Amino acid sequence: MIQELFDLSGKTALVTGATHGLGMAIAKGLAGAGARIVINDIFADKLEKAVAEYEADGIDAAGYLFDVTDEEAVKSAIQTIEEEVAPIDILVNNAGIIKRIPFLEMEAKDFREVIDVDLSGPFIMSRYVAEKMVARGQGGKIINMCSMMSELGRNTVSAYAAAKGGLKMLTRNLATELAKYNIQANGIGPGYYATAQTEAIRVGGHPFNEFIINRTPAGRWGQPEELQGAAIFLASRASDFVNGHVMYVDGGILATLGKPSNEE
Repeated sequence: MIQELFDLSGKTALVTGATHGLGMAIAKGLAGAGARIVINDIFADKLEKAVAEYEADGIDAAGYLFDVTDEEAVKSAIQTIEEEVAPIDILVNNAGIIKRIPFLEMEAKDFREVIDVDLSGPFIMSRYVAEKMVARGQGGKIINMCSMMSELGRNTVSAYAAAKGGLKMLTRNLATELAKYNIQANGIGPGYYATAQTEAIRVGGHPFNEFIINRTPAGRWGQPEELQGAAIFLASRASDFVNGHVMYVDGGILATLGKPSNEE
């Protein structure tokens, strides 16, 4: 049956940074399709609170405390997860940061920090998860959160855009090198979503809210749950011949220049 192509029963998904926002929505979607869920964070209190929220939704999520930029910590955590939970079949590299600093004011240390978390982190995670996948010989799925900033620039996000552009190309290179092991590497590029993190610029007549609504053909912000379908597809057998692709779930932003300000 077609539904079986999207069934993740018996699979284990590690979603980094899935203690809130889009990462949590994706993890809950994968759980709804049958996957066991593992999450991580660098803050114990956030991790504990998130695990409790998953449990309240009937999801038995395992939480592990480690930094995706710390190679030795990652190696140790992956080994522990595979021993205590199950082998990792699906990796979603979601953990990331952004520093909104004008280019002419940004210091190299801030640039490097964003690159380290948003690009080096996915490299390290993919390197050691894929190593286990290859050794088992049963394939696997790697999904990188690439962002529209892997295609577009915007004021104050030079480091983030550079990292996400690099992540897009890392995704393509992972696809190139890992395909022979039946491991597919793809990306998701979210548009603008209504989350707690964007609330301040969505309410109270903030000009950015009007800009996004006018810029998006759908005429609205996305809901986090609207990323779940893409994640389930890329994590499932339905995408076994999809490799090196970035799926932009953006309400059509990248398809258009946007409507003129005087257009009804």
